[in-house]
Amino acid sequence: MKIVSVDVMQVPSGNAGASRGDWSPVIVRINTDEGISGFGEVGLAYGKGWRAGLGMVQDFAEVIIGEDPMNIEQIWETIFRKTFWGMGGGTVVYAGMSGIDIALWDIKGKALNQPVWQLLGGKTNDNLRVYASQLQFNWGTRLDKQKLITPEEYAEVTRVAMADGYDAIKVDPIIFSDRPDGKGPWKITGPLEHKVIKTVYDRVAAMREAGGDDLDIIIENHSNTDTTSAIQMGKALEDLRIFYFEEPCHPLNVQNMVEVKNRVNIPIASGERIYTRYGYRPFFESRALQVIQPDICLCGGITEAKKICDMGHAYDCAVQIHVCGSPISKAAALQIEAVIPNFLIHEHHQRALNPESRETCLYDYQPVNGRYAIPDKPGIGQELTPETIKKCNIITVTRSKKYM
Repeated sequence: MKIVSVDVMQVPSGNAGASRGDWSPVIVRINTDEGISGFGEVGLAYGKGWRAGLGMVQDFAEVIIGEDPMNIEQIWETIFRKTFWGMGGGTVVYAGMSGIDIALWDIKGKALNQPVWQLLGGKTNDNLRVYASQLQFNWGTRLDKQKLITPEEYAEVTRVAMADGYDAIKVDPIIFSDRPDGKGPWKITGPLEHKVIKTVYDRVAAMREAGGDDLDIIIENHSNTDTTSAIQMGKALEDLRIFYFEEPCHPLNVQNMVEVKNRVNIPIASGERIYTRYGYRPFFESRALQVIQPDICLCGGITEAKKICDMGHAYDCAVQIHVCGSPISKAAALQIEAVIPNFLIHEHHQRALNPESRETCLYDYQPVNGRYAIPDKPGIGQELTPETIKKCNIITVTRSKKYM
């Protein structure tokens, strides 16, 4: 089997979450001479960077035309070591590698008529526990408000998520100020003003009261706080029994993360902006994290995510795969989560409820009563619908240009 072309597709998905910035999923489709195609995703659907991802995959596609798609490890190493920027890395480089790698695993699974989780070693987990993610943006499919401000609003969104069957939730309680529009002045680095700490505490306390003792609450800071403010915030929330504390400070500053871990009595999580096993290594060695959060569409794909999770297992790190993309990214995450023994919980992002995004793919995988069953379709078990593909901006690479 040989790779004959690579399609890089910008997917229209209703601009899910348009009020929170760009939403442009970039999907990779690798085509073979045996008529089997595999789908992967470049993890840059949100924020700024999707155009760079679109270009990065085109450059890497020139390297893999003519290769046997079953030789996934060889292709990964070729891109990593022979394209010059592969070892240098960075978000865009590894996002491009990830999209290609996931598509190759999809091809392999389809060719062998097996789900990827079977090829990775078989199931360790099924009926995965799920949490409702990013409740500061509200929860549901049609939202009239996407910035929650008052403690009462945080209590109500907790009740809404729990009514959907979730017994775990995640919230960023510091991202919006106490003003009705959620904007500043609102300084959240350096020593925190009392009103900031009180606002954050009151929001989370309202969620704890609404959810009761059996609800697990994850706190997310998106690295918008620094070491000082994260420690103050974390210590203030300790008595509310927080499940774990995500991205409390800069995601690539290991020593700052260690300082937060040593000062706050809450497990520390990070990883969506840490790339490959090489990026994770200092975090493992310094014992900076208790929960790692690799994004399969950013960290180097399925090939690399499995290695990261296995390395984490040796350091007693639990795993929560970061999932914030199209349904392709979710399907890829489920393949890894089914296999790894250190799986903790699956992230179900508020954006994953968006009907326009859900309709882009053949299968609408959604949790039932806060749990996910593992799909058993060949490959990753997900691909774009023919109707979606017709609407995509597609760039096709058919010519090989080896290495540099």
